[in-house]
Amino acid sequence: MNVTQIHRVYFIGIGGIGMSALARYFAFINKAVAGYDKTESPLTKELASSGIDIHYTDNIDAVPQEYKNDPEHTLVVYTPAVPSKHSEYQYFLNNGFTIKKRSEVLGLITKDSFCLAVAGTHGKTTTSSILAHLLQETGVKMTAFLGGISEDFNSNFLLEGTEYSVVEADEFDRSFMQLTPNVACVTSMDADHLDIYGDAQELERTFVDFTKRLKPGGKLFVRNGLPLEGLTYGIEDDSDYCIRNIKIEHGTYIFDLETPDLKLEGVEFNKPGRHNLLNGLVAFAMAMQAGSPPHRLAEALATFKGVQRRFSYQIKNEEFIFIDDYAHHPTEINAVFEAVSEMHPNKKVLAIFQPHLFSRTRDFADAFAESLSQFENVLLLDIYPAREEPIEGVSSEWLLKKVNSFNKKLISKEQILFEIKKQDPDVLLTMGAGDIGLEVVKIKKEMSYAG
Repeated sequence: MNVTQIHRVYFIGIGGIGMSALARYFAFINKAVAGYDKTESPLTKELASSGIDIHYTDNIDAVPQEYKNDPEHTLVVYTPAVPSKHSEYQYFLNNGFTIKKRSEVLGLITKDSFCLAVAGTHGKTTTSSILAHLLQETGVKMTAFLGGISEDFNSNFLLEGTEYSVVEADEFDRSFMQLTPNVACVTSMDADHLDIYGDAQELERTFVDFTKRLKPGGKLFVRNGLPLEGLTYGIEDDSDYCIRNIKIEHGTYIFDLETPDLKLEGVEFNKPGRHNLLNGLVAFAMAMQAGSPPHRLAEALATFKGVQRRFSYQIKNEEFIFIDDYAHHPTEINAVFEAVSEMHPNKKVLAIFQPHLFSRTRDFADAFAESLSQFENVLLLDIYPAREEPIEGVSSEWLLKKVNSFNKKLISKEQILFEIKKQDPDVLLTMGAGDIGLEVVKIKKEMSYAG
């Protein structure tokens, strides 16, 4: 694919977080862009307000005519979440168009840049957002494709140059096998996406295969303890890059940061949770490979604002705290629990969780129950199906029976506000990767004057 020969790009599934970043990229380089998505969302509204033509019915007649008339100069990009029987997908497939997955296009765009890729079953979006922030703050001209909305850029896309690129190396559907990074990290390799991989061993094998895609002379950073060969990073251990002497002052971590060549004292970082400290550490290590000065990077760590729906404080005052998080895997729920316990000890916490995917709920039911049972008060919403059909016997009611919390209940989305007010928590948590994120604005509006 030669980008210079492409005049227009059509996206099937344009509203996805990764797809919308690519759409912004092509619009930025002055290609005509249009697309389809199943539902309107804040992301699609923002794309449409920038002049991108978007429709919400699977109907080839709704596709602008110029995108259907010129297969030679039109690229079609689709997401694996789109079913193969989708009529627009079938039209382009059967009429000589160049059709590529999002991951293929991302690989082609970044292959000629100095590519920094963030892989792992958890932590990709936060780590890549920290990395993009660090590089921007230290003057590195780069393009960043992020899997969430950075609160520093208020976007999932940044284009300030093409010499360097920051990307998430997504393991879903083996997408990261399309990338050829100069520098990569692996934050975690917990079992996930077993609907794709079958078992945890196959997932691990694919991560090993990904590490072999580094360009010659490339560097790999690995969280200490993972079964991969690379430079290690960790907390209070024997890692090559290590955080030591952690203190917490007014909700801020203060620590020493050691690399193989130097030690920085009194480094500050404002995102709660040891998992976020690790994300910040490996972003720091990767940014050093782009030539950024370590002392400036340390200063930039202190100014990172965060990512929407990653331990995001929606309300934070003396009387009431509301935190929203994308957590949709037992390991991520554990990380949220640890962060809340560390930053807000001895508070009454109410956790609202929306399971994501029937298959993931089935595969990790006992682990979900164990992680949720750490909270005394749990409200469970129905499973968000996303791309899946229901699985017999797998439901939130079934999962709730396994949870050992003192106070647990299955509720509908319509009952959320009533239950919050009834239970009157000091700290409210909403967690999940489904449409629970759309409830956050309503909760915030209603609870802003709690006290």
